Amino acid sequence: MFSKIFPKIHAEGYKFLVISGIITIVFYSLSNFLGLIGLVLTIWVYYFFRDPDRVIIEDNNYLVSPADGEIIKVEEVDGPKELGLENKKFNKISVFMNIFDCHVNRTPCAGKIEEILYKPGTFVNASLDKASEDNERNYFKIKDTDNNDIIVVQIAGLVARRIVCESNKDQELKQGDRIGMIRFGSRADVYYENYQPLVKVGQKAISGETLLAKK
Repeated sequence: MFSKIFPKIHAEGYKFLVISGIITIVFYSLSNFLGLIGLVLTIWVYYFFRDPDRVIIEDNNYLVSPADGEIIKVEEVDGPKELGLENKKFNKISVFMNIFDCHVNRTPCAGKIEEILYKPGTFVNASLDKASEDNERNYFKIKDTDNNDIIVVQIAGLVARRIVCESNKDQELKQGDRIGMIRFGSRADVYYENYQPLVKVGQKAISGETLLAKK
């Protein structure tokens, strides 16, 4: 129960907690009202950087969500041109993370990271279609256990200003392993082949737990 109310936080969050704590102290020295605002800000920072443990299905017949948030796209598209896959068809599922969602990202499947590619970009609203092509983003190309290409893309949003990658090329992953996070509002796209989608637009997803697609 304690861990649900006060989950552990991501390492990226500690410095922001210190900053918001200092701001709160300064605000309280000016007025109780400003101090209350600072306290609310500190609580929000804590919960934004929360990194709760998740129950992973560990079944190679499924893809799990890489992020908490709302399913905003389920469609067939060309693969990312940045990875040289523009002539190959993929299904794509996009998950939009608002500023209240947990922003730690996880791998949808077990497999090996074949490539990681970072692309700088703009910071338009991550729910817009052009965010997949224009915004700052980070690509993971993963080979699953059946040699399928699974692409996970971390996409920075309107407020986000840093994508954090915590994985390496040639790393072997278990389904649901943490691969990074995005600070302050963002999106995650999953490109996949040879799976059938299980989710619909508007559905809420939980990173590492919600089943996105099935073989």
